[in-house]
Amino acid sequence: MITEQADLKLLRIFATIVEAGGFAAAQSDLNLSLSTISSYVTALETRLGFTLCKRGRSGFALTAEGQVVFDEAHRIFKSIAQYETKMRALRDKLSGTLTIGLTDNTITDPCTRRFEKTIARFIERAPDVTLNVETLPPNDLLREVVTDNIQIGICSFPKTVLGLRYIPLYTEIHRFYCGSAHPLFARPDPEINIDEIRRYRLIGRKPWLGRDLKEFAIARPHATVSDMEAEARLILSGAYLGYLPEHYARQFVDDGRMRMIQRDQFTVKVTFQACFDDSKQTDPITKLFLDMLIDDFGHAGDEIR
Repeated sequence: MITEQADLKLLRIFATIVEAGGFAAAQSDLNLSLSTISSYVTALETRLGFTLCKRGRSGFALTAEGQVVFDEAHRIFKSIAQYETKMRALRDKLSGTLTIGLTDNTITDPCTRRFEKTIARFIERAPDVTLNVETLPPNDLLREVVTDNIQIGICSFPKTVLGLRYIPLYTEIHRFYCGSAHPLFARPDPEINIDEIRRYRLIGRKPWLGRDLKEFAIARPHATVSDMEAEARLILSGAYLGYLPEHYARQFVDDGRMRMIQRDQFTVKVTFQACFDDSKQTDPITKLFLDMLIDDFGHAGDEIR
C-alpha cells in the first residue's frame, strides 16, 4: 500500500516514465541513469506486489495494473497539489487593519495615479484587510507615524524624525501664483521682480517654517496656512501671493482666476516620501503595502533615513 513519502517518490518517477514514453526517454527529465530508473520501478513493483510495465527490446508498455496505478497516481498528485494550495492560502491569508496617512489635495497630481494602482493591487491581494486612510498636515502625519496610529505616511515631509525611515516616491512642482483681482495679475513677468513682490502680502505654510519664502527675505509671512486649499483661497481673494502645487493650481489658471508669476524664477521642487517606523516593517500587512508601493513608484533602491 502507498502510505509513505518514499512511496510517493516512486510513484512520481513511475508517472514521469509513463509520460515520457519509456525508461530511456525519461532519463533527461529525471536526471537518472537507466539502471537507477529500473531499480526504482522494480522497488515500486515489489512494494505493490505486481508488474507495472513491460520493458525490453520489444519496447515499453503498461500492464493493465500499471495503467490503473498511473491513473491513480495522477489523482493523488492532483489532490496533493490542491491541498498544498489551500494550506498556502490559509497560511498567507492577511487580515487586520492598515492605516495610511496622506497630505491634502494631491488627487489632481498625475503621479498619484500610481498610488491608486497600489491600493487596488493591495486589496486584491489582501481582501480581508480593513484599510483606513487619514488626511493630515505633514507634521501631524509624522506624529501619528511615531505613535503608530498610522503605519505609513505619504507626504512631502519638512523634517525627518530619528527612528523613522523615508523612501522617495515622486517629485511635486510648486509655482508662484496671484489671483485675478491682484494688482500683479495684469502685469507681464518682465516687470515683476523680487523687490516688486515684497511690496505685497505673502503666504507662508506652517509645515515649511518659512523656507518657502526665504528668497523674498521678509521677516515673517503676512498669512499662514496649513493646507493647499486654504492657500488657494487666500490667493484667489486677490489679497495675497503664494506657492501652490502646479497640478492643483491648474484648475484655477484654466478658469482665469489665477496666474503663474515668473515660472522659471519662482519654482520649488518637493519630494514626496513614504514614511514608516522601520521596526514595524516586519508586520506582513505593512510590508506588503510598502513592497507594492515601492514597486509601483519604482524607487526600491532609494532610501532616506
